[in-house]
Amino acid sequence: MNYIDSSLKVVGTRPIRPDGVDKVTGRAVFSADTRASGMLWGKIKRSPHAHARIVSIDTSKAEALPGVRAVLTSKDFPVIASEEAFVGEGPMNFRDLSDNVMARNKVLYEGHALAAVAATSQSIADRALELIEVVYEVLPHVIDVEDAMAENAPVLHADMFTAGVNPKPSKASNIAKVVTFKKGDIDAGFAEAEVIVEGSYTTQPVHQAYIEPHACLATYNPDGQITIHASSQGHFMIRAYTAKLLGIDMANIRVNPAEIGGGFGGKTLIYLEPVAVALSRKAGKSVKMQMTREEVFRGSGPTSGATVTVKLGAKKDGTIVAAQQVLKFQAGAYAGSPIGPGCMCGFAMYDLPNVDVVGYDVVSNRPKVAAYRAPGAPISSFAVECAVDDLAVKLGMDPLTLREKNAAKNGTKTHYGPTHTNIGFEQVLAAVKTHPHWSAPLPAGQGRGLAVGFWFNIGGESSATVHINEDGSVMAATGSPDIGGSRASIGMMVAEVLGVPATRVRTIVADTASIGYTFVTGGSRVTFATGMAATQAAEKVVDELKRRAAQTWDIPVDAVEWKDGMAYPAGSNAGAFEPLDLAALALKQAKTGGPINAEVSVNAQGAGAGFGAHICDVEVDKETGRVEIKRYTAIQDVGKAIHPSYVEGQIQGGAAQGIGWALSEEYIYNAKGLMENPGFLDYRCPVASDVPMIEAVLVEVPNPRHPFGARGVGEVPIVPPMAAISNAIRGAIGLRMPDLPMSPPKVRAAIDAAG
Repeated sequence: MNYIDSSLKVVGTRPIRPDGVDKVTGRAVFSADTRASGMLWGKIKRSPHAHARIVSIDTSKAEALPGVRAVLTSKDFPVIASEEAFVGEGPMNFRDLSDNVMARNKVLYEGHALAAVAATSQSIADRALELIEVVYEVLPHVIDVEDAMAENAPVLHADMFTAGVNPKPSKASNIAKVVTFKKGDIDAGFAEAEVIVEGSYTTQPVHQAYIEPHACLATYNPDGQITIHASSQGHFMIRAYTAKLLGIDMANIRVNPAEIGGGFGGKTLIYLEPVAVALSRKAGKSVKMQMTREEVFRGSGPTSGATVTVKLGAKKDGTIVAAQQVLKFQAGAYAGSPIGPGCMCGFAMYDLPNVDVVGYDVVSNRPKVAAYRAPGAPISSFAVECAVDDLAVKLGMDPLTLREKNAAKNGTKTHYGPTHTNIGFEQVLAAVKTHPHWSAPLPAGQGRGLAVGFWFNIGGESSATVHINEDGSVMAATGSPDIGGSRASIGMMVAEVLGVPATRVRTIVADTASIGYTFVTGGSRVTFATGMAATQAAEKVVDELKRRAAQTWDIPVDAVEWKDGMAYPAGSNAGAFEPLDLAALALKQAKTGGPINAEVSVNAQGAGAGFGAHICDVEVDKETGRVEIKRYTAIQDVGKAIHPSYVEGQIQGGAAQGIGWALSEEYIYNAKGLMENPGFLDYRCPVASDVPMIEAVLVEVPNPRHPFGARGVGEVPIVPPMAAISNAIRGAIGLRMPDLPMSPPKVRAAIDAAG
């Protein structure tokens, strides 16, 4: 059923967050809060080298230490064949995933796991790690993407031959694959161009910086049944990956989803869970593991750093006739950077006749990258949007007008294949033009930047159940971990369909044994896909409620209508009966067919693409190079805001993370390939004083493929900030800052170099 044009009573309102009280009072249970009787503490020994062959590992002294119950190395894990992984958000190979969890022959980055212990206390576990003796043959390492692509670079994997090129290379290299997208005739496009701009840009790896480190509790029972408590973006992902890496049937693993203290894509991979299960199996006790903050930085995935070049050709009237981009993404130690989405998203905001995009997925001696909010898109769009602004300057054209002239619209065929339908990009740009921020006078010394961004959004597999309790209250269960308020949005959609207040619906995240398979919380899919499943389940419940009312009144089902949480006779001809509400029908369940519930599983298609535009004002201190953001506005097409407060929060959060990516965040490595800033003291995330009040403006162009018109909102807002800030800095000091982060030393150096 379609509710887009209905008079909505719950959807679009702002009820109190159902899990808010528990979280602000500390009652919410995260993985680090879980305990089990007699549990052991698990710890991991990690490589001190960026690249080394493991000559030998001697665990005998650790095993002899009193209090140690189990010690593991890669010998305790089955050998996994090369096979494309599933379930997680980013591309991954099962063999690589296994090797990343526990190094088998070589360590490929500082922090790479190579042994683990379980002991009766954390201090004993720490001592046991020290007693494990490892002999290394240190190998040459490579950190940066350009160096990794060089002809004489140290090769990480002897069996890696570049995919996506013809003929297939016979020599191993660090280039895992090449991705290409072409549209039209790029040479003819540049021949037609009257104005050309080119630029080269670099970005650094940045971490998702979730507050909660990775943690889990695993119990391997004597009968082979396994229970895992873990914080993640997908407990079905944990089940599948753990089963595969340990050679265990999925049916023997039950994963309970704890609350999650942030993920942003970084918790769509596994690091600890298979190790904890293997330790528990060996020790015969429950095993708890949790990373330190330093382990999070050294051992889990940031997003890619990259080198990007862009070339644009345009007519003098501003029509862009040719667009070319080359992207080189760091994948970390194993193949699987977000190079595909990066290649897809950079030019997707524009209607371009001739496009040529080439992307390289490149391994280097860093932690394997993980997804980070619109993975790949912020990097490619940073380069494109800086180049578009440079084109506007060269043309003497207003940057908004240039974007309006070339904006993608319904019917625009993207360079990567699909044709845009039901998109709201033109409405977003119209909202920029009419927003007071865009026309506000700019104080002397400040600069204003504009940038736009795109994310295609995804749907996928989701399951939901809706149960009517005996008192007429409602319970909705899904398989989607709640990161951004999905308990509220799903409960609100169920409440809308049933015609009851949102407070009458309790939404839970069920474990893997209690709900059907559900893909990870990522890609801005949950409100769209899981919301669709929950809505359909609620509709099935309404059908059942109408059937039971008809049975009670002894009239045909089509003579019953459901309105405002009650069954009514559908007109005077149906009979004169008193309406029956949920509670009344629930009380009659024993007589009318038993408990009232419905379950729906979907593979949701038609996720509506999202577009956003950010306006940023900055002031640059020329003495120190510090950039201060004075005003920030983020405008986005959200389809339909189910809970506007959470939508605004998603937009503000993405913008804040983009500000950190733009101005201060980066991994810093020394000459030995070791990370020098693995903690929040030296890895500088924005704090409150770095970020102004971010105004979120919601444009609602409904997505007709969703019953309430929703489209994902969580990815788009991290895409424009870096370019918007770089464009604003150029406006303030007249210099393009093409390299991230645009930190005070870099800005000051650019000012000094310019004289």
